[in-house]
Amino acid sequence: MKLVILAGGMGTRISEESHLIPKPMIQIGSAPILWHIMKIYTQHGITDFVICLGYKGNVIKNYFANYFLYASDVTFDLARNSMTVHEQHAEPWRVTLVETGEKSMTGGRIARCRKYLEEDDFCMTYGDGVADIDIQALLRFHQEARARGQFATVTAVQPPGRYGSLDLADERVAGFLEKPIGDGGWINGGFFVLGREVFDYIEGDATSWEDFSMPRIAQAGGMAAYRHQ
Repeated sequence: MKLVILAGGMGTRISEESHLIPKPMIQIGSAPILWHIMKIYTQHGITDFVICLGYKGNVIKNYFANYFLYASDVTFDLARNSMTVHEQHAEPWRVTLVETGEKSMTGGRIARCRKYLEEDDFCMTYGDGVADIDIQALLRFHQEARARGQFATVTAVQPPGRYGSLDLADERVAGFLEKPIGDGGWINGGFFVLGREVFDYIEGDATSWEDFSMPRIAQAGGMAAYRHQ
């Protein structure tokens, strides 16, 4: 199975970093977010990736073109104009980088990858989110949903409340509750498994996956929710 990663957005909410590089290339520790996402799926046996490029896509292309340089020790002999890569750490990855347009919306980016997706089902996630999710359990859930006629699975999560709250006893403050559980609602947590039927719900580059495609798939009874705690 292949994984489609949406990595073409401009990342305006973290513009202090993304004005120089695309958001998926922002570092967590010594590696970009994108690398961490790919390692999550690698642990569950998915190593074939289709990455949707847009804003500053050349940064991602250069990263994979020079992956051995970033991941290994290197000796440059300038006098002899030679380079030696020591202890190469190769990942078992096949990476297809697709130019999906700088202005395309999320649905449009998915549609532009269609020619690289031959299988009936594929995984899809965003290029800026990591989670301790059991991908194999998600895939099993999707196959069960498939048997019920649902061809798209979204991972549902419950976010914590945005603010700490006061524990009040009448007018007296008895304590403080930091990051309480939210209102109990479930939201889109990314980490999808999708059937090829979803392409029928994408009209072009201007289609938003979240605002247009997902509601229509849900209205047609085609979407299941895998709850991730």
